[in-house]
Amino acid sequence: MVTGNDARIILENVRLQKPLIHNITNYVVMNYTANALLACGASPVMAHAYNEVQEMTGIANALVLNIGTLENEWIHSMIIAAGTAHKKGIPVILDPVGAGATSLRTHTALKILNTGAISVIRGNASEVLALTDNNAQTKGVDALHSVNDAIEVAMMIADKYSAVVAITGPTDIVTDGKQIVKVHNGHKLLRMVTGTGCTATALIGAFCAVDNDYLKATACALAFFGVAGELAAKKAIAPGSFMIKLIDELYAITPSELEQYANIENE
Repeated sequence: MVTGNDARIILENVRLQKPLIHNITNYVVMNYTANALLACGASPVMAHAYNEVQEMTGIANALVLNIGTLENEWIHSMIIAAGTAHKKGIPVILDPVGAGATSLRTHTALKILNTGAISVIRGNASEVLALTDNNAQTKGVDALHSVNDAIEVAMMIADKYSAVVAITGPTDIVTDGKQIVKVHNGHKLLRMVTGTGCTATALIGAFCAVDNDYLKATACALAFFGVAGELAAKKAIAPGSFMIKLIDELYAITPSELEQYANIENE
């Protein structure tokens, strides 16, 4: 059972502990996701050089791997960092951006998954489907499938890799292969700003860094992000202003407000 009270407690702990989140992420979102992590109370570092990731991961509290702008050295760095995180026992969050769009992205996501280090996978429905079905395609990095299309596959992936799988969309679905949690927070403007999915993944890293129940932490992180989107949309008139207000709300939301507004359903 995941509740708004859980979200309140985890957010309090993020702001108290200020976990260091090591991100190997894409060029498009580096600045925005770093600011989002700072706003929520975590401490971000963006380090991708293969000859420093082992050392950086060694001092981090969580590792976020995002395959949005791949090159061979970055793939090498992700594998090294994942192995280091696994040995250290810290959570590793994988965002398989655009899996299904190209063979490089799909094969890289599977290669990282097969390290056995991944704690949470966060993607849209098409990206999640692509992790088991070579015929599942994405439109660039956008989903061509609905969340409901991917629930059974998500449960199978979660069971296969002993990981939590989160499918984000109009309603977010989080599963560990046995339980299903639905998060109903969010706003349509989140789809009008690039990198919001990547930002959700980074925030999952922050929440998992302070709570080792990764199903609970993931659902609560998505509720937190969704509530921030709802509150930002009340103050923004278009995507540009919304993007700034979203960062403001990640900073301004109190734990009590998160508990009040979190719309979490347990199945």
